[in-house]
Amino acid sequence: MNRNPCLGTPWVVPLDDTLQPKNVFPRLANLPHVLWMDSARHDATLGRYSFLMADPAETIQAGPLQVEAALARLSELEQAFRLDRVADLPPFQGGAAGYFSYDLNRAFEKVPETPFNEFHLPLLSFGIYDWVAAWDHAQGKGWLFSTGFPEVDPEKRQARAKTRADQVLALLQCEAEPLEEVQPGRVIPPTELAPCFACPEFPGVMSNFPKEDYLEAVRKSVEYIHAGDIFQVNLAQRLLMEAKTSSSQLYLKLREKNPAPFAGYYDFGMGQIVSASPERFISVRDRTIESRPIKGTRRRSGRPELDMFWGDELIRSEKDRAENVMIVDLLRNDLSRICEPESVEVTSLCGLETYQTVQHLVSIIVGKLAPDVGIREILEAIFPGGSITGAPKIRAMEIISELEPTARGPYCGSLGYIGFDGSIDWNILIRTVIASAGWWQFPVGGGIVADSDPLREYEETWHKALGLLHAVLDE
Repeated sequence: MNRNPCLGTPWVVPLDDTLQPKNVFPRLANLPHVLWMDSARHDATLGRYSFLMADPAETIQAGPLQVEAALARLSELEQAFRLDRVADLPPFQGGAAGYFSYDLNRAFEKVPETPFNEFHLPLLSFGIYDWVAAWDHAQGKGWLFSTGFPEVDPEKRQARAKTRADQVLALLQCEAEPLEEVQPGRVIPPTELAPCFACPEFPGVMSNFPKEDYLEAVRKSVEYIHAGDIFQVNLAQRLLMEAKTSSSQLYLKLREKNPAPFAGYYDFGMGQIVSASPERFISVRDRTIESRPIKGTRRRSGRPELDMFWGDELIRSEKDRAENVMIVDLLRNDLSRICEPESVEVTSLCGLETYQTVQHLVSIIVGKLAPDVGIREILEAIFPGGSITGAPKIRAMEIISELEPTARGPYCGSLGYIGFDGSIDWNILIRTVIASAGWWQFPVGGGIVADSDPLREYEETWHKALGLLHAVLDE
């Protein structure tokens, strides 16, 4: 892929040690299109960096009729405005950041519409952020990067970068204003929602499936597997409740109760994404692409000896390992379409990772991108992630559209960035609340395979929902 000559590197200013992400967020939360890619749970290998930005120089949003133009603009920016990354500092130093909706899948494949889509959220929403505050949690340090976008003349770019950095620093150092209650615009009345069913265990929470209907959807999925249509499908129920606080307040509560390495908050205008995702979809560094699919789950008990027993049982479970390996094979195939020959390899298979309320099996697949591959080619080859569709992917997505009553929206899509240096990091939007039109949506699902037990699959969705429920119900 031909890219324009490099314009240099961003303007960099070290941040005072007192300016930590949690302290800085309230000072930016009321700015337009604030985005916090937050490693609320971090260690030496996962969630090392956090990034906070707002007030983008440009926004790109698209419904079904604008997708082609929006993707063309992202590809144009990828090639036209190129900066080198400042070495040994956090990898995202300016560029495009936002989300791709799960329902963007219809831009690449002929997948039927779901019966209900009350919220009509953008299929993609990105800001082009000319400045980014970034933290390296391993070093305990932060920096402000300012790119000077959209100026390309060296002197003008440098002048704009410095001016914007000075403005942002002044904002970061001022006293934080109270977090505002974000007005959702038109509130959708209950009569205009898809059919909802009360969840007696959690007052105020509703599902788009009554329990027996979800069990029947699992049974139908298993029938499709035995008929040879698919090997696996991811089936979700959408939980829904009226919004009780501002989305920014909800996010601060969620990151405290359910910290995750690929968490995030994004105000995209029509609503907000509040995510405690544990899953990386892909990252790209120096043309090396990595994916970390999650398949296989056990809940945590709060008792270390019991959690250890359940973790060991998960590792030894033939069903869960087979489920994970199927998605690994799917991703190997997807990545081989955009990577150099024989460069795709599995570097970790079915490793155990522990989170606040659950334990997961996680695998790692890596490859070397072919020279002519850009954003559009990556999306066409691998989006959405196989861990949240099933295999084969297209037939699994068709079955999801048949069995799930409501559109997924951002859920099971991706939140992340596309750096001016070509770096990429996208999560998968699971364990996520989507706030819009006066409501909080938080779907939860799991992978259905040939020997799935409907009741256990239903219970697993509630295990995955626990961290979100603690936050939205303020428990």
